[in-house]
Amino acid sequence: MHDTSDFRKGLKIEMEGKPYEIIDFLHVKPGKGGAFVRTKLRNMLNGRVTDQTFRSGGKVDSPDIQERQMQYLYKEGADYCMMDNETYEQIYINEEQIGEKRLFLAENDTVNVVFFNSNPIGVEIPIFAELSVADTGPGVKGDTASKTTKPATLETGAVVPVPIFINVGDRIKVDTRTGSYVERVK
Repeated sequence: MHDTSDFRKGLKIEMEGKPYEIIDFLHVKPGKGGAFVRTKLRNMLNGRVTDQTFRSGGKVDSPDIQERQMQYLYKEGADYCMMDNETYEQIYINEEQIGEKRLFLAENDTVNVVFFNSNPIGVEIPIFAELSVADTGPGVKGDTASKTTKPATLETGAVVPVPIFINVGDRIKVDTRTGSYVERVK
């Protein structure tokens, strides 16, 4: 059980038998009446975002969620094959369950697979990913001080704006939360 005073971004709660993740929250103390907490929740099963208000001091259930470290092996159609690092058990996760994170998921990456009631519902990938540039325009030698960028297609198919000195074959570090270039990896 969680109290509304425990609310924070990323906290997972259960309502009506479904797992939700808190995206945003605000404690409100009006001049008249009792305090309450206004939240924005993301349904972890289908990704829909809803607004919900809770009385201050109210209690909510915590969902039966486990995370297991697994390795992404390959993609087969719209399914991604994941292997448990300890038991070598393989499971398939649908493209919709992974969402936009799939753009930064390369083969043999280690990820955390989220299970709700023993069923896989999503994937948590590392904050930074090191990926190779598969296609981009020609680089310009010596122009490293300007903020000029060009689009680069990565090995996973993601398109990221990169500085103009990045060439095909370079490995770069990408922030998977924002999809932005961080640095070139040597």
